[in-house]
Amino acid sequence: MHQRTIAKAVKVTGIGIHKGKPIQLLLEPMDADAGIIFYRSDHAVDIPLSIDNVVNTVMATVIGKGDSYISTIEHFLSALYAYGIDNIRISVDSNEMPVMDGSAISFCMLLDEAGLQAQNSPKKIIRIKKILEIKDGKKFARFEPAKDASFEFNIEFPHPAIKRQSHLYRASKKSFVEEIARARTFGFAKDMQSLQSKNLALGASLKNAIGLDNRKVLNREGLRFENEFVRHKILDAMGDMMVTGYNILGKYSAFAGSHELNHRLTKKIFEFDDNYEFVAIEQLEDLDYGMSFA
Repeated sequence: MHQRTIAKAVKVTGIGIHKGKPIQLLLEPMDADAGIIFYRSDHAVDIPLSIDNVVNTVMATVIGKGDSYISTIEHFLSALYAYGIDNIRISVDSNEMPVMDGSAISFCMLLDEAGLQAQNSPKKIIRIKKILEIKDGKKFARFEPAKDASFEFNIEFPHPAIKRQSHLYRASKKSFVEEIARARTFGFAKDMQSLQSKNLALGASLKNAIGLDNRKVLNREGLRFENEFVRHKILDAMGDMMVTGYNILGKYSAFAGSHELNHRLTKKIFEFDDNYEFVAIEQLEDLDYGMSFA
């Protein structure tokens, strides 16, 4: 398999969940080996996707360069991960990505509209070679070697609509669209006043998030999946792993994970050379390689 970009430029306008203002998003093809580049069009600043450019992980993954930053990139990056896109330019005229409906399905539709273009360079992925783990009390995020790519997440909330949930996702474009992409972000009504006093969640609504009071889901249409909350956590984790710029061959698992734990896990991958290796997908053809971008 070769590297991928998109076949043509596409654009869309959406609301930012934190500032509540319209954001223009433009996706453009990039040459092979160019990588994933974010661009603040209002600042004329490129921000290459890199774990070294992560500047904040509170409530979202944020990358930045100098005085320019872009927040809430993880939902879009999860779609790039599932579609196997290696090279692309993402332009926004604000300091955050549009939230769309709070999931990744709108980004999948945008990528479908753009189409995929194979390139001449071979696609490389990261293969995990040993168990890597970040812990914070009972919370953890972990990678371990595996012959396929999978994400298993467990959460536990003292809320009647959530309680304890788990889900195992085996990475493929088809299963992402069917199982993960439509899972929305969620928040609690009791937290809104505090967040908005900090100029956060100004664009949050029941159109782009699951809202909960002390007892129930507030969205009139209800949930899209019985365990939509934990599926969204997998969506977030996929996006956070894509900050490396590569798909990853290994089993990811987490309990009560967060953007911060995910960021620390990606840094741990590159901490020592024997933690990982870069592998061209052609080298894996004789293995039971379970990552499908079809």
